[in-house]
Order: sequence, then C-alpha cells, then structure tokens
Amino acid sequence: MQRTTRTYSIKSISNLNEKLLQWAQQYETAVWLDSNHHNQGYTSFHSILAVDEFTSIQTDVVNAFEKLKEYQSITQDYLFGYLSYDVKNATENLTSTNSDGLGFAELFFFQPQKILFVKNNSIEFQYLTMVDDEIDTDFEAICTQEIKQKNTTSTRLENGGNIVIKPRIQKQDYLFKVGEILEHIHKGDIYEANFCQEFYAENTRINPLDIYEDLNTISEAPFATFLKIDNQYLLCASPERYLKKEGAKIISQPIKGTARRLVDLQEDQKTASALSKDIKERSENIMIVDLVRNDLSKTASKGSVTVQELCKVYTFEQVHQLISTVTSQVSDSLSPIDVLQSTFPMGSMTGAPKVSAMKIIEEYEDTKRGLYSGAIGYITPNGDFDFNVVIRSILYNAQKAYISYSVGGAITANSIPEKEYEECLIKAKAMREALLNNA
Repeated sequence: MQRTTRTYSIKSISNLNEKLLQWAQQYETAVWLDSNHHNQGYTSFHSILAVDEFTSIQTDVVNAFEKLKEYQSITQDYLFGYLSYDVKNATENLTSTNSDGLGFAELFFFQPQKILFVKNNSIEFQYLTMVDDEIDTDFEAICTQEIKQKNTTSTRLENGGNIVIKPRIQKQDYLFKVGEILEHIHKGDIYEANFCQEFYAENTRINPLDIYEDLNTISEAPFATFLKIDNQYLLCASPERYLKKEGAKIISQPIKGTARRLVDLQEDQKTASALSKDIKERSENIMIVDLVRNDLSKTASKGSVTVQELCKVYTFEQVHQLISTVTSQVSDSLSPIDVLQSTFPMGSMTGAPKVSAMKIIEEYEDTKRGLYSGAIGYITPNGDFDFNVVIRSILYNAQKAYISYSVGGAITANSIPEKEYEECLIKAKAMREALLNNA
C-alpha cells in the first residue's frame, strides 16, 4: 500500500501534543503513542498519531495469531493495535472465565489512513495516497487547533455525586489469596506468579482525554498511550516495553522491582540504591529474565540471546523500577507475528513457569484481565514492531459507563502479603489521582 510522505518544521508550534490529541478526537479510531522524551536506548520517535482506519481486524482468541498473520501479510503496511492478555488462550490450553465489565475485543489492529510521526523539530505525515490531498489542510488545522479548557465536572456519576472507586478484591481477601499462592510456591507448583486486582467505578462518565492528559502529566512514562475505538478507551502511562523488533534484532525489557519515589532528594537516592541491592526484588527480576531468555530462544539464531542489562534502576515520576534488557537475533524470513506468538504474554505479567503460573492466576484473580497486561503498539510495513506492556492504565467503556484500572505484583517465596498489597497501592496511585482530580 503506497503512502505519501511530507515533513513540516514544528519549532514554533506551542502545545503540539495537546493540539494533535484534540484534532484526533474527530476520528472513531485513534492511537497516540508518546515516549515523553525518554531515551531508553531503543527509542525511535517522540510520538506517533495514527487515525482513521482504512481496514481493520477484530477477533476473539480462536486462531487469533493466524488471523493477524494473514492480515499483516496481505496489508504489508503500518498496523496499529493491541493484543489482550487473554490471547494467551490462543497459544496454550487455557481459558478466561472471570468477570469482564469492559467488553474490549481480544485482538484489534487497524491500517490507518493517516499517520503522523513527531521527531525532534519536525512532524512527518504519512498518508495513504487516496487521502494525501488532505495533508496540507490537516497540518493547518492542527496548527490552529483550539485547545479546549478542561471541564471541571467531566467526571461524574450518572446519578449524581462524586466518583466512587471500589476494589474488586477486599484487602483481607487479597491477603488470603496471596497466602494461597504462596502455598503453591512452597509446594513447588510455581516459582513466581504475577497476581493482579481490579479497582473499578460503575455508572460513571468521564472525559477520557482530560484523564489521559492528567495521568500523563503525573507519570510522564516512556510508553504512554491514548487509544480510542468508538466508545472504548485506553489511557495508559506504561513504563514497560514488551517487545521491539529492529531488523533481525529483538529487544525485551521486563520490569520487576518497585520502590516509591520520595520528596527528599537524598532519601530518594537512598531508596533507589536500596532497590538495586534488594535480594527479593532482584530475584523477582532475574526469574523473569530467565523466562524471557527462554521465550526468545524459541525464535532466536543459535547463541544470540544476550542479557544486555540486568536489574538496572530506572527512575520515573512516581516510582523507581528494576529493568533488565534481553536481546536476540532472528532470521529475516521469520514472520513478526511468529515472534509475538512465541513470547506472548510477557513474562513480567505472568510468572514462572509461565503456563502453570497463568493457570493459578486465573484461579485466584476475580476479573478477566482483557487489555490490561496485554500489549499495544505497531507493526511497520517491513515487519519491524514495538509494543508496550499495558500497565498503569485506565480502561473506559463509555457505552457501559464503566471505568477500570488494575495493578499487581510478583509473588515469590519471600513475599509478605501485607507488603504486596502496599506495592499495589503505590502502583495504583497515579490512576486514582488522575480520576479523582477530575471528579
């Protein structure tokens, strides 16, 4: 599929990101990916906006990867979209029967008519030739886009009053369930499980763009995403990359290990230093690195799997995180979908051994994960790709007036249930703050 490319200077355009997001709201389908100017070694752009679907695929888990592979091979173009966590059921003998208040498709990708890449001081338009006569007028419209003032009553209950966020699992139940998972670990069923819980609000309508902008301001994450598909929204402040393909190189950057940021600079530095040496947190990360190495080896050229970074501390607005970087090399003839299928879902959101951990997760979690802990990103015409891990995110179904955010942590033999619960609250802080700030 042919595209017309045109580049403009943006040195003098103020509030460009806000203007791009406001302009994108006219389309039923839009994906915004923002690096927030982080440079994690493999950053390719500042931000990308893809809008206005030309073709798309939306499916359940049955033969999901086969359908995506066929779609990708036919289009040979940019594809933007997501894999929900439950696509795991397409690769293993697994099921997902927990409650689902959101109703997102299991897998969704679309071929945009219009893609805008923001790099340094320029914006590059890549439009399908059938709409390339709109490039100049669209650029002018973006430059002159009025930034709407936030509606201070944008978050409200349908029956009046303030937003009420409820836990799907009460604290005592959470502590009990962690205890049960620890029993599995002590018996040798698994070594680690990523156990998650949902917080939700019903009969509540929000302005998704306002919430996203607040969440992004709070977190400034390197894999931030705003997704709109009709009445369904993802507002994502993810710090984690799932998988990237650059030519023959595959890059995975799992996160395991979290510490709260502190106001006092010296104390904050001590916290980061302590995290880097924390035996429990490092062991969580190293277990997942071993799992990632195993996953990448399924498609890697012999001897090419390499751990480039092990348990490096990365600092974000809300938390310090331990991040490792694992790479491999693959054959040029390998389909990009095969690489995704052989590694999905990501080890940082499952546990080890992966399949056993996923079965136990399903037993103790009360909510179907859906898009949470799945992956969102893009595939290029030449088969490269980049996907994040959907965490630190708010999911919203406007038709159902249902809001959801989930958080979790790795349960290992050294886990203390009370501390695991506290870690969940740390991770939930930004989402809760963004919602309540708009109440």
